[in-house]
Amino acid sequence: MDVAAANEFLPTIQLAITPVILISGVGALMLTLTNRLGRIVDRTRSLAGLVRTGPPEDREHGLGQLAILWSRAKLVRRAVTFAGLSMLLSCVLVLAIFVDAGFRGKYGVELVVIFIASVGALIAALIDFLRDIWLSLKALGLEVERARGTSKTARPGS
Repeated sequence: MDVAAANEFLPTIQLAITPVILISGVGALMLTLTNRLGRIVDRTRSLAGLVRTGPPEDREHGLGQLAILWSRAKLVRRAVTFAGLSMLLSCVLVLAIFVDAGFRGKYGVELVVIFIASVGALIAALIDFLRDIWLSLKALGLEVERARGTSKTARPGS
């Protein structure tokens, strides 16, 4: 490949860097989300066993905690889905940038739409991630109330 051809292709490579960086950042978010989901699953299994075999006076509290864990699991599942969609759209964007370069820049609007969709999916994932954090803190608050002897009935999402 001669230098002139390489220099002509360089702006396309530079343009493709942004979605690649987005993929890398969302990948780190995916690790966090999947770790949270694993913790939710482990805690749910443990708590479900305690609800089935534990004393009756702990049943209501355990069921409330299980309801919160189920809500959290659904939020994290949705966040993982949106993060995965963001990564997928970013990969499509990288390919589209190179296809667009082959057609001499005829698909600029389409590239912008794909990028906006990718960032929109990332925003949705982050919103669900934050909602999960808030819900996990609510569950923690119920545990603290219970330890203090001021327990209230748990209602997911409130």
